[in-house]
Amino acid sequence: MMFDPAASRSAPLKVERACAVARPDPSAQRDPWRAALAALAALAAATLLAAALLGASPAFAQSEGGGETEAAAQSERDTFEMLDLFGQVFEQVRREYVEDVSDKKLIESAIQGMLRSLDPHSVYLTEESYDAMRTNTRGEFGGLGIEVTMDESGYVRVVSPIDDTPASRAGVEAGDLITHLDDDPVQGLTLNEAVEMMRGPVGSDITLTIVRNGEDPFDVTITRDQIRIQSVRSRTEDDIGYIRITSFSGQTQAGLDRAIDKIKEDLGDSLQGFVIDLRNNPGGLLDQAISVSDTFLDRGEIVSTRGRDPESIQRFQATEGDRADDLPIVVLINGGSASASEIVAGALQDHGRAVVLGTKSFGKGSVQTIMPLNRRGAAIKLTTQRYYTPSGRSIQAKGIEPDIVVERATLEVIENENQRSEADLRNALDTDENGPNEGDEETADRAVDDYQLARALDLIQGIALYQRRAAQ
Repeated sequence: MMFDPAASRSAPLKVERACAVARPDPSAQRDPWRAALAALAALAAATLLAAALLGASPAFAQSEGGGETEAAAQSERDTFEMLDLFGQVFEQVRREYVEDVSDKKLIESAIQGMLRSLDPHSVYLTEESYDAMRTNTRGEFGGLGIEVTMDESGYVRVVSPIDDTPASRAGVEAGDLITHLDDDPVQGLTLNEAVEMMRGPVGSDITLTIVRNGEDPFDVTITRDQIRIQSVRSRTEDDIGYIRITSFSGQTQAGLDRAIDKIKEDLGDSLQGFVIDLRNNPGGLLDQAISVSDTFLDRGEIVSTRGRDPESIQRFQATEGDRADDLPIVVLINGGSASASEIVAGALQDHGRAVVLGTKSFGKGSVQTIMPLNRRGAAIKLTTQRYYTPSGRSIQAKGIEPDIVVERATLEVIENENQRSEADLRNALDTDENGPNEGDEETADRAVDDYQLARALDLIQGIALYQRRAAQ
C-alpha cells in the first residue's frame, strides 16, 4: 500500500484551520450566546479535524486521489459552513428584528422548522405538547376531539373526528380544512401551535372556519370538553356482531376482547360473523394495531417496517388463535381511516381473512418514533420507518383500496302503495296451508342512515347463508 504525500501535506493545513476557528474570541466572554456559538463552531471544527486525521491514514491511499474521502471531507466542511451561517442568522435576528424575541423561541422555531421540512408527521414536542401526547395515547384528554394533520396548503386538515366528542357532534367531517381559529389564520402556524390553540378550558368556545370540498368557508363554534375516548364499542345487529374501533390507544385490545366476549355471550351459536368498523379511525399505537390484527389471524405476517438501513426490517407475525372462530368478517374503511387502521385492514385483506368495504383509506404508511431529549422534558417525533402490508404493499400516499367500493349514502325505503299481487286478483286461489292468507310481512318504513354498514351487514348475511347451504 503506497503512502500518499499529498494527504500528508493536507492534514496539517486542515488542523491549522480548525485550530484557528476554535481560537477563543474575547467578545464571546461578554456575550454568553457568542460563547455558545463558538463552542458549536469548535465542535464542528473537531469533526473536521477527525476527518483530516483519517484522511492522513493509510486507508486514504486505497482510493487513487482520495476521491471518496475528499468528498466526505468536503461534506463536513459544507456542514460547518452551514452551522456558521445559522449562527450568523441567529445573531442578526436577535439584534435587528423589529420586536424582541426570546432566544428560546428562536431556537425552538429553528428545530421545529427543520423537522417540519422533512414530512408532515415529524415534529418537535415541547414539554407541554409531549405531556399532552402521552395523555392522548392513554385515551383521556381535553379539547375538541379531532385528529388533524398539516395540509400542504398550510391549513390544518381533519383526518377524522372522534366519535361522541364536541367536534363530531358539531358536524366536523374527515377531509375538512381548518383555515382560521377564532378568526386567526392557521397559515404560518406549526401543527403543534394550531393544536394548542384548539385546546383550552373545558366549557370554553372556539370558532373554526372550515372549507369543505371546495365550497365557501363557513364557521362552526364548538364548546371544548373533557375527551374520554372509549376505544372500542360494540353491539349486535340481528345475528351479527358489530365492533367499532375509534382509535388505537393503550386500552384497545382489552376493549376488543370484552366486545367479542359480550357478542358471543349474547348470540351464542346463532352468531353469523363480525363487522369491524374502522371508519374515521386516525390510528394510534403500532403494537395495538398488530394485536388487533392477530386477534383474527392464525398465522402469517401482519406488517413489516423498514427504515433507512436495508438490514433494519422488522416483521411482526400472527400467533395461533382466531377469536372470530373463522366466521366471516367485513372491515369498514373510509378516507378517515389512517395509519394503524390501515395496518389492520391491509393485514386482514392480504390474508383473505376479511372483505374490506367502503372507500379508499387515508394513506399514511409511515411510522413515527418518539425520542425523548435530555433537557427540559422535550422530545421529537421523527419518521423512522415505512410500514408494508403482508404482500409487500406500501400504502404511503396510496391508501388501502377496498374490495367492494361503497360510497357514503342515505338509503330511503320507498313503498309502492299501488303495487298489486296475486292475492289481489279476483277469484285468486288460496294457499295450500289452512287459515287465512297472511300476506307479506310489513316492511319497515324508515331511512337507512348508514348505507355502508347496511351493505356490510347484508354481505355477512349473504356469506353465512351461502356457507350454510353449501354445508347441507
